[in-house]
Amino acid sequence: MEASLLITNVRLPDGTPVDIAVNDGRIEEIGPNLQRSADVVRENGQGALVLPGFVEGHTHLDKTNWGLPWYRNDVGPKLTDRIENERSWRASTGHDAGAQSLALARAFLAAGTTRLRTHVDIDTDAGLRHLHGVLATRAKLAEVMEIQIVAFPQSGMLRRAGTDTLLSDALMAGADVLGALDPALIDQDPVTSLDTTFEMANRHQKPIDIHLHEPGEVGAFTFNLLLDRVKALGMQGRVVVSHAFCLGMLADRERDALLVRIADLDVALLTTAPPSVPVPSMRACIEAGVTLFAGNDGIRDTWTPFGKPDMLERAMFVGMRYDLRRDEDLALAFDCVSTSGARACGFQGYGLHEGARADLVLVDAETVAQAVVSRPVRKLVIARGRIVARDGVASI
Repeated sequence: MEASLLITNVRLPDGTPVDIAVNDGRIEEIGPNLQRSADVVRENGQGALVLPGFVEGHTHLDKTNWGLPWYRNDVGPKLTDRIENERSWRASTGHDAGAQSLALARAFLAAGTTRLRTHVDIDTDAGLRHLHGVLATRAKLAEVMEIQIVAFPQSGMLRRAGTDTLLSDALMAGADVLGALDPALIDQDPVTSLDTTFEMANRHQKPIDIHLHEPGEVGAFTFNLLLDRVKALGMQGRVVVSHAFCLGMLADRERDALLVRIADLDVALLTTAPPSVPVPSMRACIEAGVTLFAGNDGIRDTWTPFGKPDMLERAMFVGMRYDLRRDEDLALAFDCVSTSGARACGFQGYGLHEGARADLVLVDAETVAQAVVSRPVRKLVIARGRIVARDGVASI
């Protein structure tokens, strides 16, 4: 049983001053002037804003160079260039997915992320080596961070014989979600690719998270094939489509018709809010009732020199990409890295309410909007009722 904790003198996102009592890793009570016995550990929040622990909805812990010497990026411009370059580089350098995933996960934790979904490469060169490294990280941080692992065929599934068997093995070894990648443009057979993916997910009773970079009409065609299978197999609420660039390229009428199907089948969309490619319209998603949430994607790897394990920064990028300026709109950006992310990934017991898991982040900010824009150092991070970071420095 976790020790009891009383956090005093904090403000909820609506501005209400409260104390928060934590017991056995959960929020026991929220209210003014809470009274507890003298043996309960106390933390004075000094008027800080309290936020729920952040949710990283899409990253790649296994491939990061976080903390390593600078990687010189000379890779070609095509998606396949990046895939081939990464696979050969990781093999030639002996890149350690275990050590690197642990370093990045701890950095996420210090910045307030307590729930995280990571994609892990599964391919015929590395087999399950990268997966075992991330499984070790998950085990080391299990008491304070909830990590979902997606078994992800970064090199494609049909292109490399035996990948489907490895993906099945990964699910049996502990991966939580089945990944997929561009059934038309990478696998070049969207029907067989999606049939194989959905059959495997159904057989293992696992949800699906598919990278869909495919543009325009090609992407819409693939998306509709995917939705047909969601409906046929009753997988509503168990499928995420990451990136979904095609939704930012279609004419409004075609896009809106597709969003109606997406909402009806409870398929969630993940965006990294990239500046250089089209993205699904946030306003259209909200109006259609589609869950849109956010993640960083890769952080300091062979694909990109950019990225930081800070979900307030990612929320800021969401705000900038979607031109969110009003305080109430910036709250939508924060929702993408908090409540919507938890809902889309299926993280249970989330939020600032009695009975929720005690994942709390204290920051010096007047409002959620200011927290997103200024990204202050995290004064205190509490995960499952334990203090895990203070003033931006992890203690675990």
